[in-house]
Amino acid sequence: MLKSMTGFGRAKYETNSREYIIDIKSVNNRYSDITIKMPRSISFLEEKVKQKVTNAISRGKVEVFITFNNYSEQGKNIKINSELAKRYIEEIKQLSEDTQINMNINLQEILKMPDILNIRIDEEAEILIWSELETALTEAINNFITMRETEGLKIQEDLEKRIDYIEKSVNSIDNISDTLVQEYIAKLEKRINDILQNNIVDESRLAQEVVIYSDKCSVEEELTRLKSHIIQFKELLNKNTANGKKIDFLIQEMNRETNTIGSKANNLDITNYVIEIKTELENIREQIQNVE
Repeated sequence: MLKSMTGFGRAKYETNSREYIIDIKSVNNRYSDITIKMPRSISFLEEKVKQKVTNAISRGKVEVFITFNNYSEQGKNIKINSELAKRYIEEIKQLSEDTQINMNINLQEILKMPDILNIRIDEEAEILIWSELETALTEAINNFITMRETEGLKIQEDLEKRIDYIEKSVNSIDNISDTLVQEYIAKLEKRINDILQNNIVDESRLAQEVVIYSDKCSVEEELTRLKSHIIQFKELLNKNTANGKKIDFLIQEMNRETNTIGSKANNLDITNYVIEIKTELENIREQIQNVE
C-alpha cells in the first residue's frame, strides 16, 4: 500500500497537571529530513523524539512541533545563578556611577534577567516525562501515518488506472507489430512488380530485404521488457514498504523502452500508442513524486 509524503497528525495528552501537544506535518522530499521544535526545558529528549519519528517515516520533509506545559511540581528544581546575579548588580552599579543616574533596582527585577533563575528537571522526572511524551508522540505519529495512507490510497487508485491503460496500449502495439513484416512483404513485392513491370521477383533479394526490415523494426524485446516492468509496477503498488524511489526508477526504464519502440516502429498506429503511453508515464512520474 502506498503512502503519500504529505500529511498531518496531532495529539494532546494531559496528566497530573502536565500537558503535551504534538503536531507533525510533512511535505515532499527526495530524502528523509526531520526537524524537531520543542521547549528548551525538555530539549534533552530531542534525540529520542527524532529516532521514534525516523523509525516510522522513510522519506519526506517532516516537522515536529512539541508544546509542553508543566503546572505540577514534579521534577522542578529551582536554581539561582548567584554569581551571575552579582555580576549584573555590579555592572548596573557601574552604569549608575558613569551616567549619574540613581540606581533603583530590586531583587525581583534581578531575578527576571537572563539565565538568573533556572528550572531544571531531575533524572527521575526525565524518565517520567519521556514516558508521557512518548504516549502523545505515538498517537500523533499514528494519526499522521493514517492521513498519509488515506492520501496514498487515492494516489494508488489513480496509478492503477493509468498502468492498466498503458498495459492495454502495449498489448495493442504487440498485436500490430505481429503484422508489420507481412505488410512490408506485400508492399515490397508490389513495389518491385511495379518497377520491373513483370512477375519475376528475386526471391533471395526479397528475403534479404525482409530480414533487414524485420531486424530494424522488431520491438519484441522492448515489449517483453515493458510487460515485465508493468508486472513489477503492480507488485510494488501493493507492498507495505516505501517504494516511491523504486517506482520512479521503473518509470524511467519504461519510458526508455517506449522511446525505443517509437523510434523503431514505422507505423502510425504504433506511434499514436507510444504518444499515449508516454503521456501516461509522465502523469505517473508526477504522482510518484508525492509517494514515500
